[in-house]
Amino acid sequence: MTTRQLNPARVQQRLIHQLCHTADECRVQGQYVKAESLYLRALELAESAVGPDHTEVSVICNNLAVLYKYTGKLAEAARLYQRSLEITRRTLGAEHTDVAAIYHNLGGLEHARGRFAEGEPLARRSVEIRERALGLDHVDVAADIAALAGLLDGQGKYEESEPLYHRVLEIFERAYGPEHYEIAINLNNLAALKQAQGRRAEAEQLYHRALAMKEKLLGPEHPDVAMTLNNLAVLLKKNGKLDEAARLYQRALAIFGQALEPEHPKVVTCRENYAHLLKTISSTKDTKIVSSCNFVSFVD
Repeated sequence: MTTRQLNPARVQQRLIHQLCHTADECRVQGQYVKAESLYLRALELAESAVGPDHTEVSVICNNLAVLYKYTGKLAEAARLYQRSLEITRRTLGAEHTDVAAIYHNLGGLEHARGRFAEGEPLARRSVEIRERALGLDHVDVAADIAALAGLLDGQGKYEESEPLYHRVLEIFERAYGPEHYEIAINLNNLAALKQAQGRRAEAEQLYHRALAMKEKLLGPEHPDVAMTLNNLAVLLKKNGKLDEAARLYQRALAIFGQALEPEHPKVVTCRENYAHLLKTISSTKDTKIVSSCNFVSFVD
């Protein structure tokens, strides 16, 4: 009986893929610390196995950058995205759909930085490349259009962005059915647009749909659920539903506290929003609202 000899390079490649797959799962589940550790280990192994300028390294850099955007490490994310873009353009060409994906992510990073005008041409570039390569109704094109719509929102270009959101939802619902993560994200974003336009009843309905879908698909303790909880709470405060808004802020902060650092921009925003709500409640004459809410403090 002979023993089958293992190929060390193949074993290492299999390990890299396993690390990346597990890291992707952890990122989706909101387990960001574990995901970062796995991505960094995979990146180290890949650089050693195939060299620093290989497309496999580019993919890991891109995915780690996505994670860093989520966790607020925006400078690190920008560095990794640029490295990924340079490798991918050089190896696959400037019009490849993988290049478009990185432009999409760079636009999303500018959105996270609040630099909406700077992100708009990056998002438009990703739309142009993928529309030519994939057609007008492909789900990847829809994702690019959604990113562009968000950057237009940030500049107050609502008349341009609203029909884009509706186009995106039509494509996703046709491709995925009535419930999907991408649909939930765009319902949340469309709600934010309507809120900015003062269409509060429509916004509240959309936020509730997005929240229910995210809770079902991601679980009730996912940080992306907390984002919609915060957004809905902001709207409820404006509508005078102070006690309900307080409960949503409490829940959002509890979720964020398990997944993100205390000074992450999303956590800071949510905490400040909650503090403003408490001041509003304390200034009202109806002290029963205060006593009926079981407030919790967020510890830095």
